[in-house]
Parts: sequence; structure tokens; C-alpha cells
Amino acid sequence: MAVAPRDMTSPPSRLPGADAVLALVTPEVRSLQGYTLNAPDAPIKLNQNESPFDLPDPWKRTLADRIVSAPWNRYPAFVPAELTARLAERHEWVPEGVLVGNGSNELIQATFAVTLRSGDRVVTPSPTFSLYRLLAGVAGARWHGVSLGAEFAWEAAPLLRAAHDARVVVVCTPNNPTGTICPRPLVERLLAETEALILVDEAYQEFGGDTMVPLLRESARVVVVRTFSKAFGLAGLRFGYALAHPALASEMHKAKLPYNVNRFTLDVALTLLDHQTTIHARVAELVERRERIRDELRRLPGLHVYPGEANFLLIRCDRVPAATVFARLLAEFGILVRDVSQGEGLAECLRITIGTEEDMERTCAALRVILP
Repeated sequence: MAVAPRDMTSPPSRLPGADAVLALVTPEVRSLQGYTLNAPDAPIKLNQNESPFDLPDPWKRTLADRIVSAPWNRYPAFVPAELTARLAERHEWVPEGVLVGNGSNELIQATFAVTLRSGDRVVTPSPTFSLYRLLAGVAGARWHGVSLGAEFAWEAAPLLRAAHDARVVVVCTPNNPTGTICPRPLVERLLAETEALILVDEAYQEFGGDTMVPLLRESARVVVVRTFSKAFGLAGLRFGYALAHPALASEMHKAKLPYNVNRFTLDVALTLLDHQTTIHARVAELVERRERIRDELRRLPGLHVYPGEANFLLIRCDRVPAATVFARLLAEFGILVRDVSQGEGLAECLRITIGTEEDMERTCAALRVILP
């Protein structure tokens, strides 16, 4: 007898069984606020710190031809040896200490999965990328944010005090959403004065600040994660990697899913390593534009522009509410920026990704109209 299809048009809250199944979810997870993004369509998109540069068409066509001829019915390499060797060479590290992931966030999650126990402390700067707190909570750990100082500068004393009994300390440098960098001597002190694992998120490192990769040779308690989403312009294909002591990398391998990166993304990542001169030129162009736009924005009334070395600028609206500036940029000028004003210590703040020259000219012109 044919079975009538279920009506799936009802919202999930009206479907039976919600209370019963939610009872199986841990209270700690249910208390967390999930990572969300409200991103309406806009002609000028400056809200996710993406690169304004797509891959050149000739590169795309070559890669497309290659993936068409590849066997889609076969898994990619279990360990992409050539790619991990190239990444190790790029950072003067060992291939056994390189893990690839479906974005760097997956490798942050894998690090937490193999190091955190219920009740452990995870210390991060505040404000910072909200996903650290979420992933720590899912792992059953306790998150502790340490407020950054004036102009969101990193300060040693409060961070060291908070980290004395931490299991993991997350250092995002340049930090998102502030753009400020953590000096290497502070990370060295964290290693010397605590027993914590230091997880360094260098998603934006190509745009400014010291890399902490050299510390891998000085301590086994360092993990550095990198991404191709920002400087390499590969946000749509999701590729990241982690550098760690081989002993820890072997344990992290247990926590990430097998075949976690598809063969197309692996191929594109390998190809981009052959074009680092182009990538470096694009980064230099964005850094120059960032500094020029920072100077221009600082001349606008009622606007405070924070120092920072990533591919975005953090601004504080002192005369017109940030929510009003955000709404008018979108509705009147078709410019979408990131409203971060609900974050701790970020009242009246907006984050603006550095886009194309035209994008930035139109954004500055729009702000001149909006700000009295």
C-alpha cells in the first residue's frame, strides 16, 4: 500500500517530539547561542572579510578541465602528501605536522576535541571571533574572555592571570573583529608561564603582524591554523590547515573526518601555491588600500577608526548610531558591512572589509553623506 507523503511545510516548532528530542541534547549546548549570519543581498559586499579578487579565468579554466577528467566516483587521497609537503615547505615545518581541513575552523574544532575535557577553561581575548566560545561550549569547556586594552591592544598582565589554569588559550592575530595583533613576546610568555596549549589563529596573518610559526620549533604546545579564505581568495571552496607537533597532529587526525577536503579544493589549493607571487601582490595592494582608506575615514566627523592590520577596518560611530549607519549604507547605497555593535566592548561599532578601489570610494562617499 502506498504511503502518503508527510506534510513537511509546518515549521519545526510545530512538529511533534521536539521536547523529547531536545531532552537528549546536553543542557550546555542548548544554552549556547549558535553562530549565525544575517547577510542580505547587496551590490557591494563588505561584511565577511572576503578577498575582492577572484581567481583569474585562465586558472579557473585549467582547473575545471582537470576536475572534469578526474574520477568523481573515487575518494581523494586519504592524506594529500604533495599538498602537505608543499605547505610544510612554505612554513619550514615537517609534513607530519600538517593537517588539512574544510576551512581552518574545522581544525580549531579538532584541536578542542582532542584536548578539552568537561569543565576545562578556554581563554581568549575579548572581543574576538565568536566561534571559539561556541566550540569550547560544545566540547563542555568553560570559556573565559579577557578584555583587550585601550584601542583593543593586547595586554600581557590580564591575559597571563587568566591563563594560569587554562587548558587552551586562543590567540587570534590579527584579531577578528579588532584587527589588532598579539606581539610574539606575549605568546612566548604564555608558553613559559602557563601549561596551556596555545592555539594561534592566523587567518589574517598575511595582512600584518608576526607569524607564530617559528614557535613550533620551541614548544610542542603550539598549534597554528591558517586559511586560504582570506589572502588566497578561496572562501567559496573552504580550505585551511593546521601546523602542530607531529605527536599532537596524529591525535588531531583522529578528530577530523576522513576525506574532509574534496579533490577539487585540494587541487585548487595546490595550484595557488604555484602562484604565490600573484597572491603577495594582491595582499600588498589591499594593505596599501587599507591604510589609505583608514586615513580618509579618520577625517570624517563623528567616526573613530581603530588601528588594525587585517583586511578590514573597525570603526565606532560616535554621533550617528551604528544601527542607523548600517541600515542607511545598505538601503540607500547598496553597501553591506558587518554590524558588530552587539559584541562585548563593541558598542556602536561596524566592521568594513577592504574591497575593490571602487567599493571603497563608494563606501567613503556614502559615509560622508550619512555622517553630519
